[in-house]
Amino acid sequence: MPKTMIKDFLQLESSGGIILMIAALLALVASNSPLASIYTSALEVPFTIALGDLAISKAILLWINDGMMAIFFLLIGLELKREILEGQLSSADQIVLPAIAAVGGMLIPALVFSGVNWGVGSNMNGWAIPTATDIAFALGIMALLGNRVPLALKVLLTAIAIFDDLGAIIIIALFYTAELSLISLALAAVALIGLLILNRSGVTAKTPYILVGIVLWVCVLKSGVHATLAGVALGFAIPLNGKTKDSASPLKNLEHNLHPWVAYMILPVFAFANAGVSLVGVTMGTVLAPLTLGIAGGLFIGKQIGVFGFIWVAVKSKICRLPEGTNWTQIYALSLLTGIGFTMSLFIGGLAFDDPEVGSQVRIGVLSGSILSALAGYLLLKLSPAPQDNEATKVPK
Repeated sequence: MPKTMIKDFLQLESSGGIILMIAALLALVASNSPLASIYTSALEVPFTIALGDLAISKAILLWINDGMMAIFFLLIGLELKREILEGQLSSADQIVLPAIAAVGGMLIPALVFSGVNWGVGSNMNGWAIPTATDIAFALGIMALLGNRVPLALKVLLTAIAIFDDLGAIIIIALFYTAELSLISLALAAVALIGLLILNRSGVTAKTPYILVGIVLWVCVLKSGVHATLAGVALGFAIPLNGKTKDSASPLKNLEHNLHPWVAYMILPVFAFANAGVSLVGVTMGTVLAPLTLGIAGGLFIGKQIGVFGFIWVAVKSKICRLPEGTNWTQIYALSLLTGIGFTMSLFIGGLAFDDPEVGSQVRIGVLSGSILSALAGYLLLKLSPAPQDNEATKVPK
């Protein structure tokens, strides 16, 4: 990816991350103010879309989590495909370091959570909650420090988060599905075949893909597999190249158009709808509950140990090297920032538990672990020596 495109992408993600923080703060204020009942009731209002005998009726909160977030996952699918074909994941020497870091950043938090919650009722359903990294939130923290953070460090964080997203997609598909409807799955398979035919036939217009993608989303929603995965499948179906060498890329064009909507509307709305947790009745027992501690510990302790430890071993064993213009202090700060789980952690938490009381523990664990990680990472980068001007603009080879 050209350096100008990288800077534009990081700037958009960073500013979106700051808006995300504001939305989360507003949710906390709303849920702990006289507006709490209005906030909760508004999210529970049912909304129905019907076409003949086919009707989909869900609460507003579920439309946000199943519908709007499908667009977020569509963007993830587009980004993953582009990165695999021509970006940060297109060659072995580019993917080794972030891939190793991401494995550590998913494995160790899951182990920390499991160690705290082993044998505690149904708590183990949430083992994947602390494995995620919120790239927008993390880059938003880095944006607050301006040029003190080398561009190479931001690119490495982005690459690690891409692998995290891929891991989250696999985890959701394998472990967070309801009872399956074979008829709906069969119809979803037909829609997938339709997308493949469009792609292999050289169709570059986006409208046919989106129409088939909507059908796919409905079928997946009714099948028991989480509907957001339809977004990923649609993203991978969009062709990268146009009809001719000089034609605009359908994938890049759609990605470019979607990115502001996701960064400035979809993710902040998701954060506002899901980050609200009432502190009324919260006791030390709630804060010290195994589920809360497992999530917070997985994010704050597990992430930094997993990411930094795996990078250290990989570099010292000469499997790969640190990006130019970065040092070990900055890598450790990056490892702390990967503990900002937030969006994806809240999303997985909603799939793992549907009990409101348990949901409060999930949100407290995610918020506390993410806030600790954000503060520690920010302070370490703030106190570390500023990079030289030429180092701040280098992109890892």
